[in-house]
Amino acid sequence: MLQLRDYQEDGIEQLRQGFLQGHRAQMFYLPTGGGKTEVAISLLNYTAEKGNRSGMVMDRRILCDQTSLRLDKYGIDHGVLMAGHWRWRPDRHIQVCSAQTLEARGAFPGAKLLIIDEAHTTRDSVVKFIADHPEIRVIGLSASPFTKGLGKTYTNVVNGSTTEKLVNMGMLAPLRVFVAKEIDMQGAKKVAGEWSNKEATERGIKITGSIVSEWIQKTHEIFGEPRKTIVFCAGVAHGEDLSKSFAQAGYNFVSISYKDDDDFKREAMEEFSKVDSTIHGLIATDILTKGFDQADVMIGISARPFTKSFSSHVQQMGRVMRPHSDKSAAIWLDHSGNFLRFRRKWEDLYRHGVECLSEELDKPTKDPTDKEKEASKCPRCGQIWPMDADVCPHCGMVRTRRNDVRNVDGVMQELGAEVEVKEKYDSTTKERWYQELVGVAREKGYADGWAFHKYKEKFGIEPAWKKVAATPTMEVRNWITSRNIAWAHRK
Repeated sequence: MLQLRDYQEDGIEQLRQGFLQGHRAQMFYLPTGGGKTEVAISLLNYTAEKGNRSGMVMDRRILCDQTSLRLDKYGIDHGVLMAGHWRWRPDRHIQVCSAQTLEARGAFPGAKLLIIDEAHTTRDSVVKFIADHPEIRVIGLSASPFTKGLGKTYTNVVNGSTTEKLVNMGMLAPLRVFVAKEIDMQGAKKVAGEWSNKEATERGIKITGSIVSEWIQKTHEIFGEPRKTIVFCAGVAHGEDLSKSFAQAGYNFVSISYKDDDDFKREAMEEFSKVDSTIHGLIATDILTKGFDQADVMIGISARPFTKSFSSHVQQMGRVMRPHSDKSAAIWLDHSGNFLRFRRKWEDLYRHGVECLSEELDKPTKDPTDKEKEASKCPRCGQIWPMDADVCPHCGMVRTRRNDVRNVDGVMQELGAEVEVKEKYDSTTKERWYQELVGVAREKGYADGWAFHKYKEKFGIEPAWKKVAATPTMEVRNWITSRNIAWAHRK
């Protein structure tokens, strides 16, 4: 039976209010892994229970099949409007529909609700269909609604939740980000404002050896063995080159692309989904940015530099953040420079989500200078200084001033997802911290006095709050870890 989380139910209520206010087409934002499909299924089922027809539109056959399987999981009857599909049942109230079929039919008789999956990937035919059928209510789903022109179709945005909230709730895994020597794109040709695939592929191949060697080092250093990995490469040739290089090192990485037939891609992904898979990693340019929701993938490798496609960057990182019992954090190995290039945009999205449809986020982004890159990292280990902290959570170094330190070329540096800001604490924040410290104390079997002393260590004053235990956030846990590390270094 389908069970929605509180924030999903809140999102549905906001969508209903939006329709009542006269918004016929609305965008529903939720981070990758937040459960957009469950929200959609709930809306489809509610519409069907009222005796009305509804449909969910997606632009790939594999996505239609995945959604159909999800509906089966919840025991919801439906059909699939797609040429040659075994589940062709056009009389059902709920239809999973390929964008190509909708385009060919040009109509969806009797439909009251249409849900557009991955709505940031705009198709002219779908946009036209929405405009030509004002009687149908429309909801677009996206974790990155930044594409030019979305505001002309969707007049309201519902912010389902933020990445930060979902990480703190344990619904998403936090990211541990490492960066190394970037693919050199200086002087590269651009097409429509983005580096050309040809240039990115040629330059990406030049650092294939570094990508392979860094993965081998990190997967053994962090996990002690190879762990499932996805690689976003610069192009088809780059993917094939990476596959061969991984094979020479003794690892099975399968490259998939638009050139491969659907059966090969499906078989590769089915094998990769097995617990005891013989495939260590999948390599692709953009195939894995949509509908790939395998939670046991521990590592993502970014090897396709973007100058403006923040949307693609967000989608890629989201593919490794799904929670899993063995995953305390997702590892992101950045050879593209995208993480630092889009860092400010990412931090804003991470905390605040999407409250309006803005095209500014997918415009060309200026690279940070070498000085800015150096200044953003802890001088000892390279992690970005977290908000509200003078202690690095990775190595325990206490910040007193910024030092000019040069990083060794090609050696990965770990980054955090926090901004470099020192803020004053209000009473609400202090109370939250104390109650979460009490939560840690009781979780670990410590006396409440431990929370008292930790609070005093953090804020320099005694707590004035009731001893109420709250679930600790990653912010508080990371701070405790940093203090333990700092104590170990002093000892």
